[in-house]
Amino acid sequence: MRPADQSFHRPLRLGVVGGGPGSNIGETHRQAARLDGRYALVAGVFASDPDRSRAFAAKLGIAPDRRYGSWHEMAEAEAQRPDGIEVVSIMTPNNSHYAIAKAFLERGVDVICDKPLTTNVAQALELVRLTRQAGLVFGVTYNYSGYPMVRQARAMVRAGDLGAVRLVQVEQASGWAATLLEAEGHKQAAWRTDPAVAGPSTVIGDLGTHAHHLVRYIAGLEVSEVSAELSTLVPGRRTDDNGHVKLRFDNGARGLMWVSMVATGHLHGLRIRVYGEQGSLEWFQEQPDQLVLRPLNGPQQVLARGAGYLAPAARRVTRLWPGHPEGFIDAFANVYSDIADAVLARRDGVAADPLALTYPTVEDGALGVRFIEAAAESNRLDGRWVDARLPIGDL
Repeated sequence: MRPADQSFHRPLRLGVVGGGPGSNIGETHRQAARLDGRYALVAGVFASDPDRSRAFAAKLGIAPDRRYGSWHEMAEAEAQRPDGIEVVSIMTPNNSHYAIAKAFLERGVDVICDKPLTTNVAQALELVRLTRQAGLVFGVTYNYSGYPMVRQARAMVRAGDLGAVRLVQVEQASGWAATLLEAEGHKQAAWRTDPAVAGPSTVIGDLGTHAHHLVRYIAGLEVSEVSAELSTLVPGRRTDDNGHVKLRFDNGARGLMWVSMVATGHLHGLRIRVYGEQGSLEWFQEQPDQLVLRPLNGPQQVLARGAGYLAPAARRVTRLWPGHPEGFIDAFANVYSDIADAVLARRDGVAADPLALTYPTVEDGALGVRFIEAAAESNRLDGRWVDARLPIGDL
């Protein structure tokens, strides 16, 4: 279970940009930040309208002089305060991430940002460069990496329990946009299906980058090439809402990805299967406390969250006793707490717990943006194989 002494760490002063009235993800971020007592929300801008932003900040109990009307105002004002924010969390539409993150990085503030990191590779690489240049911490909320059994799967692959990975299948088949919600005034659907805001692919940017990161996180492989078919299945929609992507990995393994917003009747539908020489693993996010192991020469085993036989990486992010379900907020909070460990270690000049340093980084975010662009390019080329690699070592 999470070490009890984590509650004694000094809370980091947190500022928020976005996630205001009507935002489900905004409330998720705020719950995740406060669950382990690792952050204190002290400042924020929560809406594009200054009055609405300040009114929402008042409901959250933020001091009047730190209820901002714009992120520009917040970045300038907080940089001048001796008690200014130490971390900013960005949960705005995709096309605004770059400018906001850049402004705070340039002022020495560590960053947490929703995915996709940016809407193009050039901006993503600039954020990587700025983060490295300033020596700051930059986390991207690929939150599914926070589940204990995802970390167990990662540990087992790293330990060689499956042998060399040969095949990976991943899907995130949701039915949330199976109708033309954007024409009905649905706020989230409106911007997510607007290419000018969402970027070159809605379904890959919204769902495919999660699937892409989960594959890399568990299997430890990099996607080298993609062959994609991106479709628009709901009449009247301006962007893609379903994607089939074939994957080639750097070790010669192969993979398949299916991501969809129009899988009618599905709730969330995130599932991954990793097949190696000696066995396979399967994890389904709607049953997150179980990890299925199928050895080559042995019976199927169902590993349970909370069990004493799990790897340290899984036990570290386990909160409750076996049999008491944990879920989405807990996993999100695990990512937030790992980032807090990294930020405090940087600020205090000490080494962070190595188990904390698997949180998704700005480099992971940049690779996700490259994956989006490669899939979109492959689709334009009628499924031709496209190089998905992104050299980021020498920036």
